[in-house]
Amino acid sequence: MGMTTAEKIFASHVIDEPFPGTRVLRLDVVMCHEITTPIAIADLMARGKDRVFDTSRIKAVIDHVTPSKDTKTATQAKILREWAHRHDIKDFFDVGANGVCHALFPEKGFIRPGYTVIMGDSHTCTHGAFGAFAAGVGTTDLEVGILKGVCAFREPKSIRFNLTGTLQKGVYAKDVILHVISLISVNGATDRVMEFGGTVVDSMSMESRMTLCNMAIEAGGTSGICMPDMTTVEYLWPFISGEYATKEAALADFTRWCSDADAVYDNVMNIDVTTLEPVVTYGYKPDLVKTVVEMAGTPVDQVYIGSCTNGRLEDLRIVAAILKGRKIAPTVRGILSPATPQVYKDALSEGLMEIFMDAGFCVTNPTCGACLGMSSGVLAEGEACASTTNRNFRGRMGKGGMVHLMSPATAAATAMEGVIADPRNYL
Repeated sequence: MGMTTAEKIFASHVIDEPFPGTRVLRLDVVMCHEITTPIAIADLMARGKDRVFDTSRIKAVIDHVTPSKDTKTATQAKILREWAHRHDIKDFFDVGANGVCHALFPEKGFIRPGYTVIMGDSHTCTHGAFGAFAAGVGTTDLEVGILKGVCAFREPKSIRFNLTGTLQKGVYAKDVILHVISLISVNGATDRVMEFGGTVVDSMSMESRMTLCNMAIEAGGTSGICMPDMTTVEYLWPFISGEYATKEAALADFTRWCSDADAVYDNVMNIDVTTLEPVVTYGYKPDLVKTVVEMAGTPVDQVYIGSCTNGRLEDLRIVAAILKGRKIAPTVRGILSPATPQVYKDALSEGLMEIFMDAGFCVTNPTCGACLGMSSGVLAEGEACASTTNRNFRGRMGKGGMVHLMSPATAAATAMEGVIADPRNYL
């Protein structure tokens, strides 16, 4: 019997099976940020276990509130900063070098096919786009990961999503994943790995695959996974060229992690996206989705473009193509946050920043800030935001605020009209 990607990764990393169906895995990467890690650090110190299992496999960043907005957030950053320096963690990214973790760490080449990855952050599932098993964990599991380099998981079951057809003009990875979530609900993949495949995924960039996997958690999934292929190799080549003689050799190595043709899945969904239109969320759950045509004319007070879902260069190029030579509506605030310093630099060199600012957008430093309602774009009560982020929970971006999730293209069109608008009118 064949194996899924998740099963192959588990089999190669398992070091103990303390209970039936539970496996303790060796970890390749443990990621840390200043919101959840300080709690783990404090507890380890209180227990006299202020140690790390391997300084080279821990990656840390201050990204959620940066620069700090008050004493509390400054203290959280200080705890992580001092811990990173105390243990000589070289891959620590402080203010100025920092970016949104799930964009920054792949950009640095830290994720490879077949890896096991954890972080105290639910959107760690993003990194499965590289053919890795990546999951968000709680404080206790994070502590154990930091200290011992292991983590316990239930035996993986996967749901296969075969995405076929051709994406129409104005339809992007964000529309696809919102559509998938609307089909299965926010609980539809609970305790499951969401494995994405099919011709649509095959033709996607790594940035788009990361968008798909990023929102697996919004359907309850433990992780999202895409099969590693030449697109994966091309993205990683600057970091792996010294390990392989050719790209073809790297591909041959990476494809051993691909699911077997006779792998057994918990469920298989075949989804033809040919007729899919741009979509938007309308309530307080990511599975409450309507087409942009149905939502057209809904007023918004703010448009936010950024986050670990849609703050990469690919996303900013899409936005700039629509905004070029145009102005946003005087009734909206436009806020754009590039996901990493490199994205910021590349956008600047390509002239995208000038387009954004000429259009009337406020461009911030890389930060998670507004996505979780902590800084740099929090909503007032009763306000609505058109957002390229991943969550529209009640109060997510500010108490009493409403968040409409959408693609960067739809957000750009909405910014110009001041109401939810169809991006196809500008393409």
